[in-house]
Amino acid sequence: MKSRALSRTTPARARSRNRPGHPVPHREQAANRSSAGTRPGKRILLVDDDPTVRDSLKDVLLAEGYLIVPAEDGQQALDLANESAVDLVLLDLSLPVKNGWDTFEQLTREHPFIPVIIVTARPNQLFTALGAGAGALLEKPMDIRTLLQTMAKLLAETADQRLARLAGKQAEFHYMPATANHPHSRKNL
Repeated sequence: MKSRALSRTTPARARSRNRPGHPVPHREQAANRSSAGTRPGKRILLVDDDPTVRDSLKDVLLAEGYLIVPAEDGQQALDLANESAVDLVLLDLSLPVKNGWDTFEQLTREHPFIPVIIVTARPNQLFTALGAGAGALLEKPMDIRTLLQTMAKLLAETADQRLARLAGKQAEFHYMPATANHPHSRKNL
């Protein structure tokens, strides 16, 4: 199962709240560490309101050597991102308290160096995710191998590549439609 990589060919509107010259919180250091060894010790903020999905993904990612910071709603995710450094965010869109897109906007405004993978069962989110500067969009149910490969690619990105994507410049984007009916799907969540 291969993910489709899309290159943005037309610049999207730059995020007005993510301007150069604005201070970046010290917590961004986790996202700027060397990419040698993309798994061991990398802190993943896992945001999903469904405890079954959250626990299943947590188990898989822990087995892969990641450290997991779970959150069940958007506001809790923002609070956790402000309290401690994270290297990558897996973000569901259907969240209580603060929805996924509002959470994404505030998270990328306050922590532009942290890559975000949108993980959702919502249809028709591709162009919104692409225009918003997300690192990837993976639709549920998803192939775990594809998730792990996408995470590794985003963790290996440079800060300049992440900022380019947020600013609407040409950047690699990973998209994987739902795999429920795909004959080659391994383990899906």
